[in-house]
Amino acid sequence: MGEFYNLDKNECLKILNTNINGLKESEAQNRLLKNGKNIIFTEKKKNYFLMFLKQFLNVMTIVLFCAGVISTIFAIIEKSSSEAINAGIIFFIVLLNGVIGFVQEFKAEKSLQNIKKLSFNEAKVLREGVLKRINNENVVIGDVIFLEAGDIVPADVRIIENVHLKIDESSLTGESNPVEKSDKLISNKTPLADRSNMAFKGCNVTSGRGVGVVVKIGMETEIGKIAKLLNNNNQNQQTPIQRSLKKLGLILTFIATAIALTIFIIEFTKPNASVLNAFMIAIAIAVAAIPESLPAIVTIIMAIGVSKLAKKGAIVKNLSSVETLGCCEIICSDKTGTLTENKMKLESIYYNNKIYNKIYNKKLLKKSKELDFCFKIMSLCNTCVVQGENVVGDPTEVALCDFALKNNYNKEELLKKYKLIDELPFDSKRKLMTTISSNGGKNISFTKGGIEEVLNKCKHIMINEKKEKLTPTKRKDILKVADKFARRSLRVLGLAFGYNQEEDLIFVGLVGIIDPPRKEAFKAVKACFESGMKPIMITGDHKETAFNIAKQLGIAYSKKQVLQGVELDKLSDKQFLKIIKDIKVFARVTPENKDRIVKAYKKIGKIVAMTGDGVNDAPCIKSADIGIGMGITGTDISKEAADIVLSDDNFATIILAVKEGRIIYKNIEKTVKFLLSANGSEMLSILIISIIFPNFAFLLPIHILFINLITDSLPSIALGFEPPESNIMKIQPRDSNKHLLSGLNGVFVVFFSIVQALIIISVYIIGIKFFGKNSAVTMAFYTFNIVQIFYIMSARTENYFFKNNLFKNKMLIISLFISAVILLIIAVTPLNQILFLTDLSFKEWFICFGLSFSIFPISELYKFITNFLSKKVEKNK
Repeated sequence: MGEFYNLDKNECLKILNTNINGLKESEAQNRLLKNGKNIIFTEKKKNYFLMFLKQFLNVMTIVLFCAGVISTIFAIIEKSSSEAINAGIIFFIVLLNGVIGFVQEFKAEKSLQNIKKLSFNEAKVLREGVLKRINNENVVIGDVIFLEAGDIVPADVRIIENVHLKIDESSLTGESNPVEKSDKLISNKTPLADRSNMAFKGCNVTSGRGVGVVVKIGMETEIGKIAKLLNNNNQNQQTPIQRSLKKLGLILTFIATAIALTIFIIEFTKPNASVLNAFMIAIAIAVAAIPESLPAIVTIIMAIGVSKLAKKGAIVKNLSSVETLGCCEIICSDKTGTLTENKMKLESIYYNNKIYNKIYNKKLLKKSKELDFCFKIMSLCNTCVVQGENVVGDPTEVALCDFALKNNYNKEELLKKYKLIDELPFDSKRKLMTTISSNGGKNISFTKGGIEEVLNKCKHIMINEKKEKLTPTKRKDILKVADKFARRSLRVLGLAFGYNQEEDLIFVGLVGIIDPPRKEAFKAVKACFESGMKPIMITGDHKETAFNIAKQLGIAYSKKQVLQGVELDKLSDKQFLKIIKDIKVFARVTPENKDRIVKAYKKIGKIVAMTGDGVNDAPCIKSADIGIGMGITGTDISKEAADIVLSDDNFATIILAVKEGRIIYKNIEKTVKFLLSANGSEMLSILIISIIFPNFAFLLPIHILFINLITDSLPSIALGFEPPESNIMKIQPRDSNKHLLSGLNGVFVVFFSIVQALIIISVYIIGIKFFGKNSAVTMAFYTFNIVQIFYIMSARTENYFFKNNLFKNKMLIISLFISAVILLIIAVTPLNQILFLTDLSFKEWFICFGLSFSIFPISELYKFITNFLSKKVEKNK
């Protein structure tokens, strides 16, 4: 079925085979069976079992699981308790990782359900001339619908009767002002936001009343088209950290396999070699190469960050989503309700030849006769209803009435003194509204409306509490002020009163109304630029309005940086990609435009975040690398599409999320470097010692697992609590295409793997030479643990140790203390015998501690050299 906005209303009724009295009940039931219910299908309900299984579908976990299977096979073949413990610990880690990820996603899903709003589910329809209330789902094409203030439009409707009907379409089109409706046909190819003779499903009626005929239902409505875009765009995108961990898993698997194979060949070619023994040594090397606890630790670090964000007003639906913000380069934000308050307010007022700006909810303390009349006109020439401290009605009239109320002019109280006796409602042709009140037996009229129209009805002006003639010069001055207001995208209304309805009026002032920027948005936008991100405004509003808000916020400074939806439609993809870097504001856009904009930024390699609250924002929220929905004002569809939902609707919370994302990534990066260099040292030590001392015992698999789980894992988890570096929000977003071992990170891991391996090998050689084989193994075991305690104290920060207070991370102190206590317990109890260790003398302990401590000054020297070289490279750029 085609469009109806460009058809005459009678022709629409004819095409739909209905009439002004509505459908017959039997016909309505037939159409319901034929076309289906008036419902929107979005994402299917999540299967929690599949959600749990999804937690295990990553390379690191799969490799770890395979290692557990191999350990289990050897435990059965050799009847080895150490291999059984090895396998049990590995499977426990795999399960723990899955449970933590599942619990977080489950909690986010439940939190999201708690903040969803209940949908209005009734419609007023005319069936066989009788007005009925029916469930929205049962509305059919051809139904005649009654609309009035407070209703939510149940389907897409062609207006056929209209009495000052206004509808808020901000959730669908982004237009911040309610749209005045008409029953007249309009020209073909009119943009959605300008189809004044249509009412769209899900939009709110703010004032007036009307009658319309249903032309589209369910998935065929404008909101349904957006739902289709969402369903078509439901691909699972991997986040940067997921891609990075996948690459890391592949790298580690390749390295472990290559070295294990090399060791197997070396061992197998020795005289009297045992295939099983050679294979066991190779497996020990492979286990040493893979950090068993890494998947669980990464999950825990992200869960810590997600928990912090939940307390600050951001609900994260997927653990890895928050990390994506850490490398975000573009934040595309809807204007209405996201950067602005989505609430019209009085921004400026002009009376007595003076302009007062930025007044919003302030009180104008200096009273005057002119101001008194201004407040009376705001309150009494108004259809709003005052309910205590709240004002309900048309947003523009709410702004006027609310401002008067803040200045102690209560409409309900004024009506007792000024009794309403007549009203001339606002008319799109007259562009005026007038109320006539009786005060002390004398009639007085209050008028507001378009400035030109108001001035045309005025012969006098009130200045300094005196009535003066409205001369051409004074009229010109007033129009100049109105023009100033209009250039700031304010909606300008003139205020006047008189005693003869709309004749011989006295002008008292004019007001400028706007949907103002959120207070916190100014700082948030500034923080975006400081952290290397580029904020982009995307809105359904007009070009002038959008540009002025963007200019106030510091997003744009020239109108050349604004592109309208109709202009975008004329550009090919190639042309658009050429100019996209110069555009800061997209105005008067459609949902399809928004989706195209987000995808264009992704095509040029940018990591894109998209914020929004309306139905029209949902497709681009889904397309973005990170979609951010609004929990309070957001529609259910936009919240379902989002990765993160702001429960406080605060734009500044996005910057907190970005900061948390960067902290999470940095702490994961530190953890990966720490774990891989520790495991690298284990692998190198085993490899080198097995070559140098082929007939000597070294570390057993149970020793390696103990090291990885106690002195690796506990401190590594504590790195998730590490406070951010001081410049975390001053640096450029990281390159999302680079993996965790790119650049200096790879150098770091290799260097400290070698350094730690040399320390451990040195201790082992000293042990062999001076204290015997058993002492050498024990000394190597303790050195593995102690060296990592000293190492993490330096590796926890990119700054110098003495510049960062160690005690800021209490969890790290606790974890190091626990690790030290466990080592002490092993050293002084029979547990050392269970681990095949021996008692050490004071001299042996001194060697272990002395050589282990050397890692600390080496690490600090490494920082000094790399920082020096980095500054030199930066200076030469």
